[in-house]
Amino acid sequence: MAFLGSVVRRVASALRSPIPLLCRTNPRTYSSEHTKEKSVPYEKTLRQEDGAIFGPTKPLPRSADVVVIGGGSLGCQTIYHLAKMGISNAVLLERDRLTAGTTWHTAGLLWQLRPSDVEVELLAHTRNVISKDLEEETGLHTGWIQNGGLFIASNKQRLDEYKRLMSLGKVYGIESHVLSPAETKDLYPLMNVDDLYGTLYVPKDGTMDPAGTCTTLSRAATTRGAMVIENCPVTGIQVKTDDFGVKRVKAVETPHGTIETPCVVNCAGVWATKLGEMAGVKVPLIAMHHAYVVTERIEGIQNMPNVRDHDASVYLRLQGDALSVGGYEQNPIFWEEVSDKFAFSLFDLDWDVFMQHIEGAINRVPVLEQTGIKSTVCGPESFTADHKPLMGEAPEVRGFFLGCGFNSAGMMLGGGCGRELAHWIIHGRPEKDMYGYDIRRFHSSLTDNKRWIRERSHESYAKNYSVVFPFDEPLASRNMRKDPFHQVQSFKGSSLCYIKVKDYDYYGAYGIRTNINYKYNELLGKEYTFNFPPHHDVIKSECLSCRHGVVVFNMSYFGKFYLTGPDAKKAADWLFTADVNKKPGSTVYTCMLNRRGGAEADLTVSRLEPGAANLPLAPESDGDAYYLAVGGGVAEHNWNHIRSVIQDRGFRCQLTDHSEDMGMISIQGPKSREVLQEVLDSDLSNNAFPFSTHKVVSAAGHQVRAMRLSFVGELGWELHIPRDACIPVYRAVMAAGAKHGIINSGYRAIDSLSIEKGYRHWHADLRPDDTPLEAGLGFTCKLRSSIPFQGRERLEKQKEEGLKRHIVCFTIDEKIPMFGLEAVFRNGVPVGHLRRADYGFFIDKTISYGYIRHPDGGVVSSDFIKTGDFTLERMGVTYKATAHLKSPFDPENKRVKGIYS
Repeated sequence: MAFLGSVVRRVASALRSPIPLLCRTNPRTYSSEHTKEKSVPYEKTLRQEDGAIFGPTKPLPRSADVVVIGGGSLGCQTIYHLAKMGISNAVLLERDRLTAGTTWHTAGLLWQLRPSDVEVELLAHTRNVISKDLEEETGLHTGWIQNGGLFIASNKQRLDEYKRLMSLGKVYGIESHVLSPAETKDLYPLMNVDDLYGTLYVPKDGTMDPAGTCTTLSRAATTRGAMVIENCPVTGIQVKTDDFGVKRVKAVETPHGTIETPCVVNCAGVWATKLGEMAGVKVPLIAMHHAYVVTERIEGIQNMPNVRDHDASVYLRLQGDALSVGGYEQNPIFWEEVSDKFAFSLFDLDWDVFMQHIEGAINRVPVLEQTGIKSTVCGPESFTADHKPLMGEAPEVRGFFLGCGFNSAGMMLGGGCGRELAHWIIHGRPEKDMYGYDIRRFHSSLTDNKRWIRERSHESYAKNYSVVFPFDEPLASRNMRKDPFHQVQSFKGSSLCYIKVKDYDYYGAYGIRTNINYKYNELLGKEYTFNFPPHHDVIKSECLSCRHGVVVFNMSYFGKFYLTGPDAKKAADWLFTADVNKKPGSTVYTCMLNRRGGAEADLTVSRLEPGAANLPLAPESDGDAYYLAVGGGVAEHNWNHIRSVIQDRGFRCQLTDHSEDMGMISIQGPKSREVLQEVLDSDLSNNAFPFSTHKVVSAAGHQVRAMRLSFVGELGWELHIPRDACIPVYRAVMAAGAKHGIINSGYRAIDSLSIEKGYRHWHADLRPDDTPLEAGLGFTCKLRSSIPFQGRERLEKQKEEGLKRHIVCFTIDEKIPMFGLEAVFRNGVPVGHLRRADYGFFIDKTISYGYIRHPDGGVVSSDFIKTGDFTLERMGVTYKATAHLKSPFDPENKRVKGIYS
């Protein structure tokens, strides 16, 4: 038997050489006392003890509506929810036995509070399924244990983070309490609290049993007609190309037969990349070793809550009368050669890597120093570039869905994600805003970039327990894509922060030298605060320069698409909520909706003159043609949404992407016309160049497309510039603007200026689970016309019945920052939370937007908003708020029209 304390001392004193390779997997043993036992701490697993495999447990059907591949947590939750939603002809295929890959060795923790409203909702559904629904449906106990959860804070910033979670939890009815060190000691007598700042206690957190959960899910699914077939590996995915040239899933091949199906769900965990390759689908995840140890019996530990000590990067999971101890380290071991034969298997534990968790555990629960290690559990887990799962329909093949890359959180997210994935498959989109998990959040140029996947996944793993600050940015894999203005060093110093970045140093792991004197890293470090950031005054200067003078924004990251072809007008009518078929030269702000009326995007659509190609500024067209400018961070999502709608509706039109062929700068502010009139060969007066129009003009001897638009609420123009002309045009603008005090401005200034004006940011205060009517964007919808568009029926029903939720603008008088997720109370009752918040420098107030509901489920009317007494809760402290039906900044919308009286 090895004692945890002796392990620390022995490993620390052993002679060690640096780990030479990222992929080193051979463990070093420092003492014969180290336990050789490798086993999970569960009473029951689904492993066949004799190791024999006798072929599939059921005969394969000839066809199925859906085939789910992988019998872990996500696969079982997906087949269960598909069956529950009425898809009885669904099949789950597992190459071995259920849970055999990574689920069988999971720690099975469930924490209800996360810094995301969507994740809180997903976790709540998992908890309901595991603790209540399955037992009611099957009479079987899943193994759920509600012993509570305790988050440890060793400093004020960490406790502030937990207080943010507590405030959000109040909106969802999740009980939580901030405890003092003394109160923590009363709750958990074995804990060392000498170095604690405080803790957050969530009484209804708990633990799940993988075997019990998955067998019960399987039983419930098969009762509804689904088939679960074990011992049946998949050897191929057949893909066909339809008459429109679209690739679609055709069948699943196994050694025991082929199943015809239009839909495959990849829930294969660390093997998901190999499964994707069978269909020509890129699955950007990577496998790493992930470990915990199981202690011998500890007197007095029974019924204690699970513990997460984020600052020590360790968790303590109650295991009956013992603990499981694990965490996230900065030098995880990559599993380079993923084996198809790896089932119910574990790696030898590398004590060099794991030692830091033991040190943290002993500090937190000192009795562990004299506690034996019963067994080690080191298995593979799949990790992704942003530590979020990969879900949704793959861009490469229609009917191929992803449900993988869960970053060791597949058990606790499985119920919520399984339900959303089932809804996605059946209805084309999930019910919730799943963009943060959607595979389409990643640009297609990155999803098979091995360096990007490896570096970003490592950093996300290493920082998993770091405080989640509002303005954090990755250090890994910078400069993977560069816009045309990247070389212009004069942008340096703006809140856009064009600062030289260095190669990723893996935080000094694997013998890699840590970057020193790294200004970008230093700047990021200063941003790690829940107060106003150090660059607050820089952002203020840029914002006020925009409001009073003129600034330049680099918007080149925007997506730039052309929609052309015989059915382009039909496609535009169906895709866009607004009537974009104005005369050529017009530009219209519009939304795109899903079938349920939720906003899949907001963008501008410009009607083009027919004519010969003048790429990249104009496509060839002898009929209707449109230029689409979409937010760059969501361009991939937009592209795939439009393409899918075109395919589903059978429109004969083409969508072409010229995002990389053009740069884009936006010149905004009261003096923008004076500056640009010296650069462009066109009359920029209101009559000659009205708001929401565009034309091709000459700038510094180069043709550009100028659009009179604003995303900050000022007079201004966007210049869409061929890549080779970007630098000379930019320099001409800066030269002309010098006498007017023109400056470069960045995205943080855009965030502040746009929220001050009341403009929406997609995926913040406008999401796929928000309709335009709820978001205050009814003006973008052509409901007064008879033109059908996707989602129209839902909007008409909402208009008739009244809105049950509505966006509201709030301001507070106190000079304190808010960032989103703060709770909203009306007359002391929680009615919602903030989606987005920032500081408005012109109005000199913190300004925010959130969606509120009526506590009784009724209509949220203007009177309901006007007559309420609203407060906002930030980190447990409430602030009186003023509610506005529209932004208090320029409510008459004069400034974008050039009216500055």
